[in-house]
Amino acid sequence: MASLRIRCSRRILQPKMLRLLVEGPPCAAVVPVRHLNLHEYQSKRLMEKFSINTQKFQLAETASEAATAARSLGVDEVVLKAQIMAGGRGKGVFSSGLKGGVKVTKDLDSIGALTEQMIGYKLETKQTTGDGVLVHKVMVAESLDIARETYFAIVMDRSYQGPVMVGSPAGGVDIEEVSKSTPEKIFKIPVDIWEGITREQARQMAENLEFKGTALEEAAQQITHLYNMFIGVDATQVEINPLGETPQGKVVCFDAKINFDDSAKFRQADIFKQEDTSESDPREVEAAKDDLNYIGMTGNIGCLVNGAGLAMATMDIIKLHNGEPANFLDVGGGVSEDQVLRAFKLLTKDPQVKCILVNIFGGIVNCETIANGIIKACQDLDLTLPLIVRLEGTNVEQAKQLLYNSGLAITPADDFEDVAQKAVASLTGQ
Repeated sequence: MASLRIRCSRRILQPKMLRLLVEGPPCAAVVPVRHLNLHEYQSKRLMEKFSINTQKFQLAETASEAATAARSLGVDEVVLKAQIMAGGRGKGVFSSGLKGGVKVTKDLDSIGALTEQMIGYKLETKQTTGDGVLVHKVMVAESLDIARETYFAIVMDRSYQGPVMVGSPAGGVDIEEVSKSTPEKIFKIPVDIWEGITREQARQMAENLEFKGTALEEAAQQITHLYNMFIGVDATQVEINPLGETPQGKVVCFDAKINFDDSAKFRQADIFKQEDTSESDPREVEAAKDDLNYIGMTGNIGCLVNGAGLAMATMDIIKLHNGEPANFLDVGGGVSEDQVLRAFKLLTKDPQVKCILVNIFGGIVNCETIANGIIKACQDLDLTLPLIVRLEGTNVEQAKQLLYNSGLAITPADDFEDVAQKAVASLTGQ
């Protein structure tokens, strides 16, 4: 799923947990994959377009730009944040030796020196892999005191057939713990997708969050703006934790997570164009361009499968037979011969891959299409890796005949277990 954070924090509820909070125990359902992931500064700019209160900020790509930004904000205290997409930045460590990817200071003269130890260095946090993520940009923002923290979210919920607002006066903490220990502090208000949010609903939620006086009206207004953004950007989830109140009574969104529906990419082209893939696995980026779902792993058996469920089950049965999958690769239901070729190219680029396993159940997919794609891939790539193929479903007999007549060194498999056993055996010499 596509995530977008204003401040990465473990206090932000994961989408699965938020669905549980709203819907209760899950039933079988197909959950779309969402890929969009934006930086904090990008999300703040988006929120500003919908008149949502956030801290003032500027973006910097050099130490001198950061120093200038700190002065131009016109505030006494600033927060300096490394812009990466991993959580746990505050407790992260830079390869420069600097500890903490989030720095709050009143010494504005120190901003340049701090930035010099961030930009151009890798930041390692509990959510990064390897030796961390290279930092290219920092955000310089005003630091605001929080007198009180609340929790607010909007999520699409099938049981209500539309958006549901979820709120709690106990914000700034793990909201799932609040739902367990004090469920009476969790409030839900469904919104009619056609009518939209009403003034009464926004005010009721603000009262549930225990805002009072002028802050009550401002909170209701901010809740309305958040709903308008939710609809306006085709979000599936907007979560603010905390939706805070300053000592002066100002209501501010201090931390946010926004999930986008990738089916609405054609409507949200400007937002999707902002995606930064520099932190992503290059193989996953390449696969996404070809409409392939790919996740790299550490094994040596390359997998090409159609359907996420079948792909996961294939990895499981490989493990069951003491093998190690090198990847998750779902070619989907509308795969073409050319996509099969590109999938093979992706698999063979991985030096870890020592054999390729194809497991196709042809319902929507025509097995002949897969077979022709396999033959083309073997010929174009001059494939020398062991190739084990199991096909079942639409036009399977014609597909098997194509593979047999190709004269290629392809090992056929009869069923689900057979394909896994033969793949593992091709590596062990059994």
